[in-house]
Amino acid sequence: MSPLLPPVIDLGDLILRQFADADLAELHQVIEQSLEHLAPWMAWTAGHSPAATADFLARRPGRWADGDCTYAITTEKAIVGTCSLFRGQDSHGAGREIGYWLHPAATGRGTATRAARALTEEAFRLPGVDYVEIVHDPANRASGAVAARLGFTPYERRPAERRAPAESGEEQVWRLTRSRTITSAPGTSLASGSGGPSGPGPGGRRGPERPR
Repeated sequence: MSPLLPPVIDLGDLILRQFADADLAELHQVIEQSLEHLAPWMAWTAGHSPAATADFLARRPGRWADGDCTYAITTEKAIVGTCSLFRGQDSHGAGREIGYWLHPAATGRGTATRAARALTEEAFRLPGVDYVEIVHDPANRASGAVAARLGFTPYERRPAERRAPAESGEEQVWRLTRSRTITSAPGTSLASGSGGPSGPGPGGRRGPERPR
C-alpha cells in the first residue's frame, strides 16, 4: 500500500475507498448496468466479464504500491463508480493524472467533480508533484466540464488512437498547477497547494480503466 495516499477519503455523504476482493460481485454489477453509458468512451468495456473484473481487483494492491491508486466511489456504502490518481504517460514524475467514471444513476449530482477535487488535493500533498492533468476525448464534453469547474485550464490537444466508438482521434489535456486555485462551486475555493485532504457522464482517458 502506498504510505502517501489515504485508503479512505471521507467527503461526508461521499466516500472514496480502496477496493477489496469482496467488492467483486457489486463492482461487476455496477459495470454491467453502466455499459451502454460507458462503452462509447471506454474501450475496456468491450472485454467486460466476471473474470476481467476479478483480474482488475486482484491487481489493485500491486498498482497501489506503485502509486497507481484506484478508489471506489461510494454513496450510502454502495459503489457508484471509480476514480484514480496515477502517473501520466508524459508526466516525468512531476505530474499526476486523474480518471473517473460513474454509474449513470449517479451522474448530474457533482459526484465526479467532488471526487476529482479530492484526488487533486491529495496529488498536491505528494512530494515533487507540480501539476495534475485530466485527459479526455474532446467529444466527451461532460469530462471537460469537470476539469473546467475545478479550475483546470486547457493545456494541449493532441492526436490519439481511436479505441472506443465515440472517440474522435484526439485527446484534450487539461492541467492545474500548484500555483492555481481549485474552485469547486460558486463562493468556495481551496488553494491547490494548501495541504488539505472517474458532471454527468464518464470522464478521464485512462484513469480507472480496468486493463491498467
